[in-house]
Amino acid sequence: MRLLIELFNLVAVVSIVALPFLKVRRKGILTLVTICLQVVLASILSVQVLSGNPVDYSYAGSFITGAIPIRVDYLSSWFILIIGFTFLTGAVYGIQYMKKYIDQAANITLHASAYILAFTTLIDICIVQNSLVLLVIWEMMAISSFILIIFEHYKTETLRAGINFLIQSHVCILFLTLAFMWVRIKTGTYDFNDITAFTGSQPSLIGVGLFIFFFIGFAIKAGFVPFHTWLPLAHPAAPAHISGVMSGVIIKIGIFGILRVLLLIKTNFVTIGYLILVISVLTGIYGVMLAIIQHNLKKLLAYHSIENIGIIGIGIGLGCLGVGYSNQILIVLGFSGALLHTLNHSLFKSLLFYSTGNVYQLAHTINIESLGGLIRKMPQTAFLFLIGSLAICGLPPFNGFISEFLIYLGMFKSISSTDFTLTAMMLFSILGLVLIGGLAMICFTKAFSIVFLGTPRQISIDKVEQEKRASTLPLYAIVAVIMAIGIVPIAFLKVISLPVGQFANVISVDTVSQFSEITHTAAMIGVYSAVFIALVGLTIFIRRMITRNRLTSIGNTWGCGYNGSSNKMQYTASSFIRTYRKLASPFLHVDKIKREAKEIFPDSVHQETHPHDKVEKWLIDKPIYAFRQLLSRFTFLQNGNVQAYILYGFIFITLVILIPEIIEKVKFLINFLNQI
Repeated sequence: MRLLIELFNLVAVVSIVALPFLKVRRKGILTLVTICLQVVLASILSVQVLSGNPVDYSYAGSFITGAIPIRVDYLSSWFILIIGFTFLTGAVYGIQYMKKYIDQAANITLHASAYILAFTTLIDICIVQNSLVLLVIWEMMAISSFILIIFEHYKTETLRAGINFLIQSHVCILFLTLAFMWVRIKTGTYDFNDITAFTGSQPSLIGVGLFIFFFIGFAIKAGFVPFHTWLPLAHPAAPAHISGVMSGVIIKIGIFGILRVLLLIKTNFVTIGYLILVISVLTGIYGVMLAIIQHNLKKLLAYHSIENIGIIGIGIGLGCLGVGYSNQILIVLGFSGALLHTLNHSLFKSLLFYSTGNVYQLAHTINIESLGGLIRKMPQTAFLFLIGSLAICGLPPFNGFISEFLIYLGMFKSISSTDFTLTAMMLFSILGLVLIGGLAMICFTKAFSIVFLGTPRQISIDKVEQEKRASTLPLYAIVAVIMAIGIVPIAFLKVISLPVGQFANVISVDTVSQFSEITHTAAMIGVYSAVFIALVGLTIFIRRMITRNRLTSIGNTWGCGYNGSSNKMQYTASSFIRTYRKLASPFLHVDKIKREAKEIFPDSVHQETHPHDKVEKWLIDKPIYAFRQLLSRFTFLQNGNVQAYILYGFIFITLVILIPEIIEKVKFLINFLNQI
């Protein structure tokens, strides 16, 4: 096992060193081979651990770090498998996607190196349990992600998004450092196990306080509201395969961090459970509300990542409440839903981002208002996007339904509790999850229908290039896993039961009452899904058999007596969600530019909508503006006069000398007065 881990890191180092000496095409091949090899090594490690052989050994470290424990448990293994699969499909898709940038040799070298480094650091974060070393690896992960995001650094918006990401990544590291240093000061070591020892010997309030520091740090990376503002900027700026990887697994390392801390910390889990549940429900609702009004397809998907982080958080919150109330079935359903949805989201979100990458490369825009009728030129991409849309909406027979079903089941089983607060919170969460699901369906109905259906709008369909089979192959691999989870969920639940057992503090969740009932229900859902898919396939087959010898004629769709030829006579993205936007206007910030028809024969009418994030405006834009205003009051100090600058220095040195003296005199005076 130790050799596997060392070989995993060695492969990355050798490849990164070799990349600058290769020709551009070979750089891509080497990156793909490296990722494949690393995924194989990481998968062997995970399978060995999930087979009951956990890894636990230490490196000696140095006098600064102390011993460096390496521990790979069930939770680590589950995330290693998710990260590995997403990076593998991202690498395969990225080879095709990056061909258009083949003339940027130096840029591609940096990009490929950062891709390998990001994958390596993510896996290392899952296995290292020394807080100081983890912070160093976390920093490397943040910098490599930054390099991946700013691939098109010659664009101002891309650079701005990258810098925003880098700043917020360091705010995240600041909170993690504060939490880890708190434990270090109290225990004297950097070993994760001392978090358990420290919080176990302190009042629960200390544990909750420590958890809040950890939670803020990891929540910034995961994208919980109100720590999400970097995410909608970074996703549209990055190349499509990076957006898929970033949404699929890089933000999930924040979820891993929260789960790891929950396994270590000893405190009041009821308080933590309610805290996570409320933040998660608000995150899910706010994310999907903003997603609906976006016109940039990648920005729309970015806000859906925030929504799905909210759903994962709801599962974690339920699991924590189960721990707090010693409710085993709630632990199992909550954490199972969260862990399965982590996998599910990595699948359908990377599928949607890769599909959007195909749209961008062939139509050269991802502005929803400009697109339309792409299904004629991109039928496979349209089909794959539709699968991803149905899965993310939590509809059967796809994977999203299974994880959301587990979370719903946990909430319904707790709704009859004698604890009024728990019952009220379950009702609140159920309503929140229902609202999230309904709004997600509105959003993806809009996205799919406006982009792929109808007639072409501003982009002529003749100018859209024909899609290539190579750009869709990795997407079909993702669809295969999505369908596998929908049809045989029991296989995945058995694997998940191992990390869930760590939270339930049992060797096997099979011993938890009602667990067999849950697995039976999941198995039946899989059977019904398989039957449904078979019936759909049979219907299509019969139709083809009947119509194969008939002549096919294409005519106009029934148009209520009039078939207009203008593309302006169909729904736009804005008009599709106009009713929703008006209903939700108290919670949204949308700027409108509108010129209405005022006469019988009016000039052309025009309307534009520009959505903004209210949380970003209140928490970032306004404080920065106020800070700038404050600083602007001191611009008179910068007058270009050398004598004035010397005077500033003189005043500063005088204050440094005098202030301690003044403080001492004040203390003396206070003591004197107290003695009178």
